[in-house]
Formats: sequence, C-alpha cells, structure tokens
Amino acid sequence: MSYKSKVFLSGGFKSNWQSKVIEELSEQFTFFNPREHNLEHSDFYTTWDIHFVKECDIFFAYMETTNPSGYGLAFELGVAYSLNKTIILVDEKSREEKTFAKYFKILHKPSGVILDNLNDGIEYLKKFSF
Repeated sequence: MSYKSKVFLSGGFKSNWQSKVIEELSEQFTFFNPREHNLEHSDFYTTWDIHFVKECDIFFAYMETTNPSGYGLAFELGVAYSLNKTIILVDEKSREEKTFAKYFKILHKPSGVILDNLNDGIEYLKKFSF
C-alpha cells in the first residue's frame, strides 16, 4: 500500500470548494476538511483546526473572492508555517480587491507557492501524489 499525503483544506465555507478538491484528488490524498467537523464553538473548532494542521503534510489554503475576511485562513497558515509545513496558497481575492491585496500580501511571504485560481491549485497539488 502506498502512502497518501495528508492535506489540510483551509479557506471559506461559502462555495463548497473543498468538495471539488476532494472529488478530483480523493484517490491520491487524505484530506482534513474543517467544513465537515460540525463544531460551532470557537474553542472547539480552533483546537480541531490546530490539531489537524499539525497532522497534515501539505497545507492547502484557498482565499476565494467570497471569503469575507480570511482571518481563519491567516491564523491557520501561520500555524502551518511555524510547523514547517508545505504551504500552497491560492489567492483569488487579491486579484479582485486591491485594498485587500495590500494587506493580505503578508501571507504570500510564508507560502511556498501562490496561485491565482483554484484549478491551478488543484493541478499543482497533484504533483505531490505518489
């Protein structure tokens, strides 16, 4: 049996983008998807998120245009960076909102690669499968 890298999916919950990633790559990777933990109390879901960021091999972050702030993504990306995780950041929102881009750019520095659309992010993630 071959090893499947573990991927943490960080980003907004409005578009259900996580399903697209999982559908395309479920054979190649194991996914930790915060959308599915069904926790509502911030202490509970933050602890869950931190635990699975620690467990992942690859941190895949998607800042979609519908994400209102990106605060959770920013926090999780900082944790992933501090743990020396491989980070893939897809940043679509900065392309659309220049003021947002000015402040969100701080998250580009710790990211291993920055892409500007989800499809390119999925294609790049495929390169990490065995």
